[in-house]
Amino acid sequence: MKSAMATAIAVILLVSCVTVKPPTYVSRGPGWYTVKRSDTLYSIAWRYGLDYKQLASWNKIAVNSPIHPGQRLRLLKPGGQTVAAGSTQKSSSKSKTKAKTATKTKTATTSKKNQLSTTGPAKWIWPTKGKPLNTFLVSKLDRRGIDIAGKAGQPVRATAAGKVVYSGNGLAGYGNLIIIKHSDTYLSAYAYCQERLVEEGKFVKSGKIIAKMGRRDNIAKLHFEIRRNGKPVDPIKYLPNQ
Repeated sequence: MKSAMATAIAVILLVSCVTVKPPTYVSRGPGWYTVKRSDTLYSIAWRYGLDYKQLASWNKIAVNSPIHPGQRLRLLKPGGQTVAAGSTQKSSSKSKTKAKTATKTKTATTSKKNQLSTTGPAKWIWPTKGKPLNTFLVSKLDRRGIDIAGKAGQPVRATAAGKVVYSGNGLAGYGNLIIIKHSDTYLSAYAYCQERLVEEGKFVKSGKIIAKMGRRDNIAKLHFEIRRNGKPVDPIKYLPNQ
C-alpha cells in the first residue's frame, strides 16, 4: 500500500515538473534574415534583390517603419500563417485609426520639395565623370550595374532627386554605399566610395555631391546601379550620352 502510494506521488511530482511550451512561430532557417545594427529595409531588400515594398508586405510592416537589430524578417513570400518576429497579426481598429491619422498628418506637413516622383525621374544624369569599365550583366553580382573610372576623391553626385534611404558600409562587396530612392519604382546606388557625405533620411537634388570616389582592386572607380521594383536594370539605358 505504502509502495503504491509512493509511486503515485512520484508520478504526480514528475508531471508537475513538465512545462508545456505554447506553440511559437518559426522565424529561423532558410528564407529568414536577422537585422543588423546598420541595416535598413532598403539595404536588406537591395542585398537580396527584392522589392522593398514586397519585403515590407511579407513582414506585415509599413515601408517606413523602423527595424531593429535582432529582428527576424522573412525573405520569401509567406506560404502559410507564419509571422515574422517583431510583427503582429492583428491590430485594433483604434490603432489603425491612429496610424491613418498620423500618416495623413505626416503627409500634410511634408513640403513639396521633399515629395518623390510617383513614376521615376524625368531625367537622369551621370553620377560622376569617367568612362564605363564594364557592361551590365544581371547574372553576375559585380556587374549588376556599371563601374565608372575616375580619380580617387572626385565628386559623386545624385543621378536624380530623391531621398537617401541607406548610407553605410554594412553590405559586403559594396564598401561605402549610398542608396537613393527616387520614386516608389526606382532606386539608385553608389558603391566603393572613399567618403559618404549624406545621411539617411536626407532629400537631395539632382547633381548634389553625395560622396567622394574611392578605389576597388587598386583602381579608382564608382560602382553605380539602378533598380526598378527591386530588380537591376542597365544604367546605360537611362543615362544620357556622354
